[in-house]
Amino acid sequence: MFRLLTYYLGMLLGAAAAFSLLGIMQYDVVDLLASAGFLVAVAWLSNYVFSRLWKVPTNIESSIITGLILSLIITPDKPDQQLFFLAFAAIFAIGSKYLLAIRGKHVFNPAAFGVAMTALVLGRSASWWVAGNLALLTFVLAGGILIVRKTHRTDLVLSYIVATLLASIAYKLSDPAAVWSTLQTTVLHTSLLFFAFVMITEPLTTPPRRLQRIAYGAIVGVLSAPWVHIGSFYFTPELALLAGNIFSYGVSPTFKSLLRFSGARKLAADTYEFVFEGPVPHFTPGQYAEFTIGTDRADNRGNRRYFTLASSPTEHDIKLGIKFYADSSTFKSLLARFTRGDHLLAGSIAGDFVLPRDERKKLVFVAGGIGITPFRSIIKYLIDTHQRRDIILFYSNKTEAEIAYRDIFDEAQRLGIGLRVIYTLTGEQVPTSWNGERGYVDEAMIRRFVPDFADRYYYVSGPHAMVESFSRVLSAMGVSRVRMHKDFFPGFV
Repeated sequence: MFRLLTYYLGMLLGAAAAFSLLGIMQYDVVDLLASAGFLVAVAWLSNYVFSRLWKVPTNIESSIITGLILSLIITPDKPDQQLFFLAFAAIFAIGSKYLLAIRGKHVFNPAAFGVAMTALVLGRSASWWVAGNLALLTFVLAGGILIVRKTHRTDLVLSYIVATLLASIAYKLSDPAAVWSTLQTTVLHTSLLFFAFVMITEPLTTPPRRLQRIAYGAIVGVLSAPWVHIGSFYFTPELALLAGNIFSYGVSPTFKSLLRFSGARKLAADTYEFVFEGPVPHFTPGQYAEFTIGTDRADNRGNRRYFTLASSPTEHDIKLGIKFYADSSTFKSLLARFTRGDHLLAGSIAGDFVLPRDERKKLVFVAGGIGITPFRSIIKYLIDTHQRRDIILFYSNKTEAEIAYRDIFDEAQRLGIGLRVIYTLTGEQVPTSWNGERGYVDEAMIRRFVPDFADRYYYVSGPHAMVESFSRVLSAMGVSRVRMHKDFFPGFV
């Protein structure tokens, strides 16, 4: 997600520069690019200094993103006439991630906090010039839709946009003729779309669960509507977002800490389990977290990744099941060289891929490859808490050597907690000694092992193509999408 957002913001800046050069926009292209370069440089340097003082791994790309956002919302005047203003905004934006962090987790959106402080201290605020500019609207919209699709944050974005529009209309109901012009103004000439695609979707200050995200979007949307006010006080977009951040922090797990590497073991072919010691966060089995390795030489995939927690909340360490490929990222290459005592920064627990509260619901789990990790967390939790659930697990791999966590699933079946496991291999050459199933999990296999398939709820985890393909199989079988739960986290982006 971070690399995609960097490209998106860079595209907007480049388009603005091109339009300015052609005279379509009123800004001086040199001033625009010089301001952007200065903001990115100050943000990067501030992030470097703060990370060294706090002695934590940092993500370089996040500081670049913050600098680019600031360059798109602060009017690009002559840099030499506003150097202090620009530096103040960038330093306070980055500093908020360290100075205003509680238990290691920052509370406020950095760019929003930076411009809010300039308004409070210097009396100069952001103009949000990129948002209300019609020349850039196509770029804002096209790139924004791509980001929302990739990050699966449609619920958040829609709740924010709908709440903003409804709140805007509500203040004009006394003049019905003004409703349409109000909608046009809100969509075309305010920060609505840029704010929805870039600001409110910032993952580290967004609630972890779906209903919480919808409420968060609605709160910020109502407060940021152009005509909404409390007495004589009107919320600016950044103040509305900061207010929403407080709500988000209140409903989110407050966890961010350095974890110490304690060891690794081979789970299956090219798959290893990495174990870390440290404060175990409060999480629900099936959720994921963000992990950062400190390095200045990350590849284009960055030094920040998301992994499902393979461990159960009943265990006293953090376990990650990770698959390695021939072209593994810098992150995985560094992780593979970890020795005991090395550190990893962890935080941002999130995800809705969790067990239903109703223990009577009958479930089907479908896993492909390393997509088994959330099910390991869930099954281990059921074992340790002595819970019984009616679950059928289909676990698909190309070869038998790729099956991971078989010991946990076999133990669960022996203990009689209600789990039945069907292993299936999809490789071209399955050995004759194999006693499990052969082929992909399809309609025929589901009907054979799950005669009551229409009454069950389905949890699907694995490569994106596999998840989408199996979802189509279920739809063809008449299974409602309400009964389907597809694992997703930003690491898939």
